[in-house]
Amino acid sequence: MNEKTTVLLAEDEIALGTIIQESLESRDFKVILCSNGEIAWEKYKSEQPEVLVLDVMMPKKDGFTLAEQIRKIDPFTPIIFLTSKGQTEDVVKGFGHGGNDYVRKPFSMEELIVRIHAQLDRRQLKNQQSDWLPIGKFEFHPTRQLLKFEENETPLTARETQLLQILLENQNDISDRSLILTKIWGNDDFFNARSMDVFITKLRKKLQKDPEIQILNIRGYGYKLVC
Repeated sequence: MNEKTTVLLAEDEIALGTIIQESLESRDFKVILCSNGEIAWEKYKSEQPEVLVLDVMMPKKDGFTLAEQIRKIDPFTPIIFLTSKGQTEDVVKGFGHGGNDYVRKPFSMEELIVRIHAQLDRRQLKNQQSDWLPIGKFEFHPTRQLLKFEENETPLTARETQLLQILLENQNDISDRSLILTKIWGNDDFFNARSMDVFITKLRKKLQKDPEIQILNIRGYGYKLVC
């Protein structure tokens, strides 16, 4: 990249924060490391980072509170939470406070870097939502909730649109089943999982005019849109 992407990293464990900073800088990111939420808030306002990586448990201002504060003035900059908490209710709380992704400690640096790149790609995709997005021989318009094949347009429901958008953002990669359920349905319980399976079936039927498009069920992980 010609111009370095700025990552604001808020992590109160100095040793871990330094490791993350050095790893990201070795991948050509510019990293602003903050040791607590209050410093991170001030740096966010002055530096305007492209991505925020926030530890949940921090002194002075925790990650959830900081994210909520940022979301009042900035609905778009991607926020990735770092946490040792693994309960579903914590994940739901994180998304409820404006998070885009959730990385559980301990994690590999490769995982974090991949997730940062994924959020940057998704933001770029969202910036193009006024346009038709290609899916094989189809075109998809998220804002208008439409699928188009040749000259024929097919309306989508709000949940079909959300689900297809997540699959498209992760095209040819696995979309995590639990994260989809949490983002769209609010939690990943059995009944919501069955509901999502129904919506996946509906999308498959609507996309079947192009045999090159597949929505694969990756057992134990999630779904993959291949086209």
